[in-house]
Amino acid sequence: MSDWPKVRLHVVTGKGGTGKSTVAAALALALASHGRNVLLCEVEGRQGIARMFDVDPLPYEERRLATGLKGPDGTPGTLHALHIDAESALLEYLSMYYKLGRAGRALDRFGVIEFATTIAPGVRDVLLTGKVFEAAQRNSRNKKATQYDAVVLDAPPTGRITQFLNVNNELAGLAKVGPVKSQADTVMTLFRSPRTAVHLVTVLEEMPVQETSDGIDELRRAGLPVGGVVVNLVRPRDLDADDLAAAREGRIDAEQVRADLKQAGVEDGDDLVEGLLSEAADHAERRSLEDTQREIVAGLDVPSYELPRLAGGVDLGALYELAAELKRQGMA
Repeated sequence: MSDWPKVRLHVVTGKGGTGKSTVAAALALALASHGRNVLLCEVEGRQGIARMFDVDPLPYEERRLATGLKGPDGTPGTLHALHIDAESALLEYLSMYYKLGRAGRALDRFGVIEFATTIAPGVRDVLLTGKVFEAAQRNSRNKKATQYDAVVLDAPPTGRITQFLNVNNELAGLAKVGPVKSQADTVMTLFRSPRTAVHLVTVLEEMPVQETSDGIDELRRAGLPVGGVVVNLVRPRDLDADDLAAAREGRIDAEQVRADLKQAGVEDGDDLVEGLLSEAADHAERRSLEDTQREIVAGLDVPSYELPRLAGGVDLGALYELAAELKRQGMA
């Protein structure tokens, strides 16, 4: 059973370097594996989805990435992707609200679109979030558009997520009335509802965990719904507490290590044994620091999930592996 059965929009954020884009992609796959139709969106212009799924760079339109992700009852799930850029969103917006078809494209050639979205970052965020809102809120009356059971947004980093989602506050001094203000107000009805959850990705290091804690506090002050915390890149926990303490305190018997190496057919030597003991001490110290940060995460009063550090890095197969882990832990 999923911990978030009522959530339609999953927003994934995290400090740079924590792997938030990987987690967003894995979460989208996990949701689709329930036999659902899922859309994975990105808004930072990095074409991260295309790289992770090894496809050509995505245009400003929805593209199917994966099919046949069958749910328990055999219903096939499908994953689509959408790369949202502010300039294309503004052209679409001008065409929709002001009927500026060719004129809008002419403005783009003169650089007016880039100018407008640069000097007014609040407007830029309204355009980006508005497209996400439209995908999440589609209904059966729009026969031509694909209907999605869930939308996963690979969002900006933790330090900017509240500003990005709290679009009507950002527009307060910029647009008091009109379609831009109306769109921002409409978007906020979804972002502040139980149909949205903002999930934060961290690693077990002091700075990312602190930023996650601060991000949760900031989201709550803004009235935005906090989801879960995904602890990414977790090291294997193969050694018990006694072995870790012995490694950390330098109490491992070097002669026993040398004998074990010899029994395994490995040529021993002082450099090899000393290197192994040094690695063991570093690992034990790292584990101790991680356990301290894990306790802090546990005290954040939100559901938490852990994803392993994969030795071979993250390719498409690894994404499916991480998706299965999120599903097993109940995030999807």
